[in-house]
Amino acid sequence: MAASVLFLASVLTPVSARGSNREKPKPYALIFGTVWDPDGHPVYGVKVKIRRADEKRARWELYSNHTGEFAQRLPVGKADYIVWADVKGYKLPSGRQLTPGSEVTVHIDDDERSDIGLHLDW
Repeated sequence: MAASVLFLASVLTPVSARGSNREKPKPYALIFGTVWDPDGHPVYGVKVKIRRADEKRARWELYSNHTGEFAQRLPVGKADYIVWADVKGYKLPSGRQLTPGSEVTVHIDDDERSDIGLHLDW
């Protein structure tokens, strides 16, 4: 009987009270953005590439979601990043062809969020 009471007490004790050895989540920086067409509408499914300013190749590749948004976690620390849209092979449902707009440079100092917009051209 005493063993079952001790077992129940250990199961019902909150994890925080048990002295969990879980590590805190690592801090990160975040680039959050939206891909826009020339008419100001968000665009779904556009490949977004991100690289450090001192590198030649993209380190991260992701796609805009149904509301044209994307988000990428980055390491904490002072750095500059270049973000651009890769529309090679991308066609709108209307058949119109988009061209990439300007690259966006993002400066990160610490564990912060930077909001940007990628504007495409016809």
